[in-house]
Amino acid sequence: MSAFDEYLHAVIVRATHEAHEDGSTTIDAHHLLLSIAADQGSAAQQVLASAGLDRAAVREALDREFEHSLSVIGVSPAAYDLPGPSHSSQQPKMGASARLALERSFASARKKDLRSAHLLLGILQAQIGTVPRALALAGIDQAELADRVRQTLSSQDQ
Repeated sequence: MSAFDEYLHAVIVRATHEAHEDGSTTIDAHHLLLSIAADQGSAAQQVLASAGLDRAAVREALDREFEHSLSVIGVSPAAYDLPGPSHSSQQPKMGASARLALERSFASARKKDLRSAHLLLGILQAQIGTVPRALALAGIDQAELADRVRQTLSSQDQ
């Protein structure tokens, strides 16, 4: 198993845990992002940290996105005692946004050249969805962050 395969496995295992904690039946791109942000020392985590995005900041941005989405339909979480997530006994399955992020990641380099930053780039290349909305609400320029990832990958190639 290559170093990237081991990294990807660890990210998916953590993302599965994140999805379960959210009460989600699917692992989505935002679960992958939370997992990457929690992976101390990887190049992808370092790029996120340079933008002020540790795991707690990503979680806060995602929570803000959830509250904002509810407010669009007139629901204020502060006004209601919303129940916590219900945990399924079944293992979450890979959702569409995570699959697309992985596909974009794998398409960005040859398998033997894949690194943690490729996975982050695949997530950041999404134009719509929870991650872009959460980053925008957190004041993070997604295109600039993706450029930082590309620069990291370029410097690793030299």
